[in-house]
Amino acid sequence: METLSVQDRLDIADVLARYCVALDSRDWELLEQVFTPDATARYGRAGQPQGLPAIVAVVRSSLEPLDASQHFIGTSLVEPDGADGARGRTYLIAQHVRGGLPDGSQFVVAGTYVDRFVRTPDGWRIRERRLVETWTRGNPAVLSRPSP
Repeated sequence: METLSVQDRLDIADVLARYCVALDSRDWELLEQVFTPDATARYGRAGQPQGLPAIVAVVRSSLEPLDASQHFIGTSLVEPDGADGARGRTYLIAQHVRGGLPDGSQFVVAGTYVDRFVRTPDGWRIRERRLVETWTRGNPAVLSRPSP
């Protein structure tokens, strides 16, 4: 049976944390240390970008109009998937804030990131990410694109 070393698990946990830090600090270049160049993502209402530049474009266009965001990750189950792969499920709560909206300035999304990881020469990276929403609270207009 294949196993992941303790170091592999720590490195994958760092990738998960790096994603949250990149989004909330708007450090789009940091996402190069999170995803493979050919990664795919399924973000529900935000789209299904394919390739790192498209993923960066989607998260950037979703988050830059906000006043703030804060992505929390919690329980994470990571299991081996081949010699240089892993599958993971990680719970999340993401808070989004944009003032000046008539129905409220906050929108919270809770759910699970379902990921496929791959070991690369530069370390572990996400090859596939799917956001599965469990519940939301607040004003969904917070995440809508502002009018020009």
